Amino acid sequence: NGKVWPNMNVDKGQYRLRLLDGSNARFYTLSFYVKDGEDSMGNPIGYSDLIPFAQIGSDGGYLKSAVYGLEEFTIAPGERADILVDFSGLETGTKVILTNTAYAPFKGGAPGGDPADPETVGQIMQFTITDNAGFASQPLPDPLNDLLADEWPTLPEEISTERILPLVEVMSEADEPLEVLLNGQKWAADITELPVLGSTEEWVIVNPTEDTHPIHLHLVQFQLVSRQWIDAEEYWDDWMELNAPYEPPFPLGYTPNELPIEPYLMGAAMEAPPNEQGWKDTIQAHPGQVTVIRVRFAPIDGSSSYPFDATEGPGYVWHCHILDHEDNEMMRPFKVIPNEDDQN
Repeated sequence: NGKVWPNMNVDKGQYRLRLLDGSNARFYTLSFYVKDGEDSMGNPIGYSDLIPFAQIGSDGGYLKSAVYGLEEFTIAPGERADILVDFSGLETGTKVILTNTAYAPFKGGAPGGDPADPETVGQIMQFTITDNAGFASQPLPDPLNDLLADEWPTLPEEISTERILPLVEVMSEADEPLEVLLNGQKWAADITELPVLGSTEEWVIVNPTEDTHPIHLHLVQFQLVSRQWIDAEEYWDDWMELNAPYEPPFPLGYTPNELPIEPYLMGAAMEAPPNEQGWKDTIQAHPGQVTVIRVRFAPIDGSSSYPFDATEGPGYVWHCHILDHEDNEMMRPFKVIPNEDDQN
């Protein structure tokens, strides 16, 4: 909240914490631990009890149902989360540390990059328990969000368009990254994502790069359908061959050919976990996986159109929410076009 390693005095009760990852690149894998003691600099000597917590919301509001008993969860740049933490069972003076164990850069939870230093970025903040009685936890309704009460995903299966969109890292001759692209295209290329107002589309995001990318769509909220492992190396080689003699970044005016993913999929699809069964506008696309999201280009309350004309103006954008990436070509425009049936 704008401070480095703050302390917050908390009563013996339940708190609702609204979290935003505002970092330009860092992911956080967060847990709550009781601190056993500290050295002369205030660093923890060790941790004892792990404090479980509940998640009730994500980017676009309440989850379908509250998710209890979480021991950790990972949040990416641009993502938001609502969680409930209960400090009521702790003794006065107990100190609780919100810890981070995510590697940087983040590779979907696999080791790689730099581990979080437990004396610096491994600590987020401290909570000190007071002697005051706090808010007693109450049972929550189920479903928590009536708009998400059906089987997941709740968006209709009548998909007007499926888009297969690889994430592309352009490497130098020294095998160092130069830029990152969406579907091999630079920002200035012709607009290729032209959803119809009111339609539902499925975006299949293929990630053959080494890092997790938080993909963010403007205007809309969407639902995570699934993630699935893919033979990323073979897919990449075949996709490059399909689009030869061009290669990323593709020249302006060239729209890359789509390569179906089915022959490259491995194992079973992993449906959205409970704490991602809510309205999202930013999703973690992990390396070596296909991430499928279902997007309805209309308000999430079921209305057929927005209270403004979403087809007017310059359009909207979708991008990676890692600042270095979105500023280095990993951002593309999309434009919503009118529904011809509505105009007839």
